[in-house]
Amino acid sequence: MTRAPRPAHIPPRGGLDASAVALPGAGPWHSVLDFLAWRLPAQDRATWAARMAAGEVLDEAGQPLPPEAPFLRNARIWYYRHVDAEPPLLESETVLFQDDWLVVADKPHHMPVVPGGRYVRNSLLVRLRERLGLPELSPLHRIDRETAGLVVFAVQAHTRAAYQDLFRVRDVHKVYEALAPWRADVALPRLHRSRLAPVDGFFTMHEVPGEANSETRMELIEQQGALARYRLTPLTGKRHQLRAHMDALGLPLLGDRFYPDVLPADLADDPARPLQLLAQALAFTDPFTGEVRRFESQRSLLPLSAWQPPNMP
Repeated sequence: MTRAPRPAHIPPRGGLDASAVALPGAGPWHSVLDFLAWRLPAQDRATWAARMAAGEVLDEAGQPLPPEAPFLRNARIWYYRHVDAEPPLLESETVLFQDDWLVVADKPHHMPVVPGGRYVRNSLLVRLRERLGLPELSPLHRIDRETAGLVVFAVQAHTRAAYQDLFRVRDVHKVYEALAPWRADVALPRLHRSRLAPVDGFFTMHEVPGEANSETRMELIEQQGALARYRLTPLTGKRHQLRAHMDALGLPLLGDRFYPDVLPADLADDPARPLQLLAQALAFTDPFTGEVRRFESQRSLLPLSAWQPPNMP
């Protein structure tokens, strides 16, 4: 499956973009249905046949392909993803701001920003497109599914690149809050710089030798016993940067399912103890209006006392 740009003549349906898949120049398949059942086996042949009959698989011109459509060599086809039983959402998003240029949403824990894996219609992007009636809405950045807080979207497709450039060149000031252990031997405030890279091709990030490619400013907000609340300001935007930097200091974030150890993928989300990381504030100068945009999350992390065992001072 490719990530080709969606043509304008293949619009979103129900807030969901079509996905593309490229057909090879040769193979044993006699029909598009044969290929889909082989290439995307998460849904069986009968399901793909039903989806094609319902007009959910399109050719490059945006026309529906019936179940009997012959195999199309070197063609690209489009389909609309769905998951039969998506996990229920524990909370809904809040729209903090909307104008002709931007939408700012306050995302709860456990909601992905874009469709992926088990979440399609229960992703923030799809929900906002349907809720606001904005088919061109697109995220300017992303935060992890487990992270709560601010996500900014472009309303108009043609403005997306200019807004994303602000993030790319670090002209967006972002502030996070986090709960993690407290250690007297970790001096704060500090500017933590290191080289982050995936280990053995895995999706988690770890510090490795070499020139620094990531920077985070870390400050202590409050301490209570063995735990503390931190202000984290990322100056770069590496995947899992805040989580990996805190873990490297022996301060893994509370509720983290990936650091220091990856927990089983089938472990259910715990609504009472989510990852204690919040995208709390964000500011930048709008490249189109010239306004200084500042947004703050209305969400909050748990009180430190909520994580204290009874015998912890």
